[in-house]
Amino acid sequence: MVLAAKVFLVKRENDLELLAKKLKTFKVEQEVKVEDSSFDLVSEVDDLSISGKVLEGTFSFDQVFVIKHRGKSVPVPRTFEAPFSFDLFGKKLHLTIFEKKSRANNIANEMSKALFMSLGQIVEARIQPEVLKRFHEENFDNTKVIFYDDVDLPNISKLSLYGELLGSTSLYSNYLTHGNLWYIVFRSRAYGYIMGLTRNCIITAFSKLDLPEFTSFIKSQIFPLIT
Repeated sequence: MVLAAKVFLVKRENDLELLAKKLKTFKVEQEVKVEDSSFDLVSEVDDLSISGKVLEGTFSFDQVFVIKHRGKSVPVPRTFEAPFSFDLFGKKLHLTIFEKKSRANNIANEMSKALFMSLGQIVEARIQPEVLKRFHEENFDNTKVIFYDDVDLPNISKLSLYGELLGSTSLYSNYLTHGNLWYIVFRSRAYGYIMGLTRNCIITAFSKLDLPEFTSFIKSQIFPLIT
């Protein structure tokens, strides 16, 4: 199973005890009607724990999906559980949500409202183009996929390269004159994992690993890249 995560930055408040106190009381209930059926949907935080400079927990939320069965539309509720971690790294407070991009974004917004009563207090973490470029070039031989954005060629929004030894090709250097690195798939020299990384800190693990291993990789390899 492919693991995915997205890292955010908390703009206000780095007192983990205070954040934990607020999250303990967080619970949102909503009644929705789908296909003539009513559902009570709940969002809440469970399994909170603090250890040193880390606050961990699980954000659970309900969604209703409509499936087809024998010509009928059948609404089916499902509960998602997304582990998360607040980490003090230097003077910054990172929030890592272990979910796919769209659901991670929604959870970050819900946490911003729960903790600070407004959106925009938990924002996307970013890696500067030159930092991602340097990170890739320190690991030239192990990058397998590169996507470029901010492309200045008319009618072209993204460029990509696939293959071995991409950093040593003339196309790699040529594309850099027209855009910035946006996404790379690489084998980590330090860990041996095959990972995907975007400049807005979406991390995908293509190697088979468990959540603690994934967490360790993000903290040691990705946090230092974030500006």
